[in-house]
Amino acid sequence: MARSKKTKDKVLLVTLVKSPIGYSERQKGTVRALGLRRMNQTVEHVDSAPLRGMLNKVSHLIEVEEVK
Repeated sequence: MARSKKTKDKVLLVTLVKSPIGYSERQKGTVRALGLRRMNQTVEHVDSAPLRGMLNKVSHLIEVEEVK
């Protein structure tokens, strides 16, 4: 079912706080897929189940904040 533009989706701010150097290629790929390229870079993502799974896999490398 398509979402209407009237509904407000939760937005999450994801910040890379620890370098993925020294971690597996899979974790590096997840960080890259989140759109994070540099240390302390912050990106916005709409909250979803697949996104939450990605965030859980690299939770030791990132900080997540919810935008109100």
